[in-house]
Amino acid sequence: MANLVRWEPMGLTSLRQAMDSLFEDAMVRPSRIWPSLKLDEPAVDMYQTEKDVVVRASMPGIKADDVDISVTGDMLTISGETCKEQEVKEDAYLRREMRCGTFSRSLQVPVAVNVDKAEAVFENGVLTLTMPKSEEAKAKRLSVKSGEAKPKAASKKPAAKKTGKGASGPKA
Repeated sequence: MANLVRWEPMGLTSLRQAMDSLFEDAMVRPSRIWPSLKLDEPAVDMYQTEKDVVVRASMPGIKADDVDISVTGDMLTISGETCKEQEVKEDAYLRREMRCGTFSRSLQVPVAVNVDKAEAVFENGVLTLTMPKSEEAKAKRLSVKSGEAKPKAASKKPAAKKTGKGASGPKA
């Protein structure tokens, strides 16, 4: 007896297949949907105060000596390498999720900063980078005076005084 197979043209998927693919991507491979959450990139918070731009990066298990920070133009790059040497044979692992290798994260800094006065502190697996804003990037405050606004008069050049000896003044 012959089996009947439904013909489906290549490239067209059913709604069920599309939904299955969506859930598989979301639950099994989250880095395809949220590329900024890759395992080889440290999680980062960036915020600004009145005077500084502050970046905090989570890097558990990494030593301060293994971290490199560079600023080129408006691009901040935090990178490094981590790997712990252990006396465990590869075939003895039951589960291996600890990462080993290089990491890198590049972020655009939204305002001009003074890199020469920047400070980096690494404590308890968290890197805190404080970069002072440059003078042109700092907010300027204007004082507000209370009272009625006075209309500005149009600036006019003072008219030459007429002296009776002609419009151009006395002749020598």
